[in-house]
Amino acid sequence: MSQQHSPAPSPRPRAAVATVAARRHDWWRDAVIYQVYPRSFADSNGDGMGDLEGVRSRLPYLRDLGADAVWLSPFYASPQADAGYDVADYRAVDPMFGNLLDADALIRDAHELGLRIIVDLVPNHSSDQHEWFRRAVAEGPGSPLRDRYHFRPGKGAVGELPPNDWESIFGGPAWTRVTEPDGTPGEWYLHLFAPEQPDFNWDHPAVGDEFRSILRFWLDMGVDGFRIDVAHGLVKADGLPDLGMHDQLKLLGNDVMPFFDQDGVHEIYRAWRRILDEYSGERIFVAEAWTPTLERSALYVRPDELHQAFNFEYLGTDWDAEELRAVIDRTLEAMRPVGAPATWVLSNHDVTRHATRFANPPGLGTQIRTAGDRELGLRRARAATLLMLALPGSAYVYQGEELGLPDVVDLPDEVRQDPAYFRGAGQDGFRDGCRVPIPWTRDGSSYGFGSGGSWLPQPATWGELSVEAQTGVPGSTLELYRAALAARREHPSLGAGESVEWLRAPEGVLAFRRGDFVCVANTSGESVTTPAYGRVLLASGEVTEADGETKVPSDTTVWWTTA
Repeated sequence: MSQQHSPAPSPRPRAAVATVAARRHDWWRDAVIYQVYPRSFADSNGDGMGDLEGVRSRLPYLRDLGADAVWLSPFYASPQADAGYDVADYRAVDPMFGNLLDADALIRDAHELGLRIIVDLVPNHSSDQHEWFRRAVAEGPGSPLRDRYHFRPGKGAVGELPPNDWESIFGGPAWTRVTEPDGTPGEWYLHLFAPEQPDFNWDHPAVGDEFRSILRFWLDMGVDGFRIDVAHGLVKADGLPDLGMHDQLKLLGNDVMPFFDQDGVHEIYRAWRRILDEYSGERIFVAEAWTPTLERSALYVRPDELHQAFNFEYLGTDWDAEELRAVIDRTLEAMRPVGAPATWVLSNHDVTRHATRFANPPGLGTQIRTAGDRELGLRRARAATLLMLALPGSAYVYQGEELGLPDVVDLPDEVRQDPAYFRGAGQDGFRDGCRVPIPWTRDGSSYGFGSGGSWLPQPATWGELSVEAQTGVPGSTLELYRAALAARREHPSLGAGESVEWLRAPEGVLAFRRGDFVCVANTSGESVTTPAYGRVLLASGEVTEADGETKVPSDTTVWWTTA
């Protein structure tokens, strides 16, 4: 007799389970952390922009989904030149998102639901509207506040050329010249991103003092950790030397740059760790650190530094068994000597959603402008999710991926807001496609996002991908995530540990054992037959069992348990 298996809804609610999990020792080592992009998650006041009260209203959904923690992208006071990553006041909430009372209420509600809150911290640069920078410009050359940033005289006969040849990640030179108080062209300041984001000078003691104070402010508010934006960028090489070449963006991730991944960053994080360890509750740091190798990433998560670092090498790996096995092995080997957990991530607010990346041919990178084969992309995305959630370590889920959302690749030019889109020769500038507000209901002005439309237009197909449309539907992507996260809590072999036992498998197939659990991921274009390793726990698509064997379709992942 043969049997077919497809995902079934997981039981809800799970408040008691979540509360117990939140108190668990070393919770972060195998946590599932859900990224909320506040402006695109839920809008409570109908202005078309998501806000903290909107996030707060949806916390039960995240609890029931099975998340352990929620990471909030920036909600600080900001002119929004780069969607909040240009901070004017690190101790204030931008009015578009609410106020400090809203932040306090969100943190308290999350804790009551057994969820932890991780907030974004942006220490590499501020907004050009930050009080320090505005005064530095207004006071003119010689102002002590200019030493807190990287102000330099220009080169050339009259200082008309930038101080060095560094290029902005968003395109163009990494320097902008200011107009001095007397109206004359003056000094230049460094900004590795947009001109509205001047880089701090971390050699100045006031900068370190300020950020240690900011850490304590939010820790005292009750946050459970920080995701550190551009964690690799704080320290620049002495003398700000020329790089000696153009198209520098192409070099990122291939070598240590004079403005990225300098060894001096580690002393900063050791000082931060000492502060964090003063607080109870196992609070954590997560590094966004782009480095040339996983071994250099591991330096950020030594026992006296940060807790986790994003695994961008895994995020950029194509849906290919050989490539995936190689990066999994390298990741686990790199993290093991420092005792840090591996992290796994498939999507975030800066890259094309993986349901669209996997819909396109391999080798195109993480920024893709074409929709590709939607059905193929979703099938692979679901399989990739089960593979990711079966690996030892912590997993990150970007809002909406549990709905199988694709990137919106056809946004009109006039609605785009990514600052890189408006600057030449930088990032592709199409990050808006993964930031379109997510759908909650089948109908409404913004599919339940809010009562007043949405800041980026949503596709007409959004309603059928909504939470409402998928809830309780066997085999839906949402119910697949719910079932997978429930199983991850219930089976100790999932998530925990630091190794996998690889099993023999056909070409194009990954198979590994972890305790009483077996995972098989078929990345090939054809069905394969594998042993029936036990009871099928979950599958990303329909599988058939007969006579002790299992037929696994293409682009499908299966979990078995032998318990």
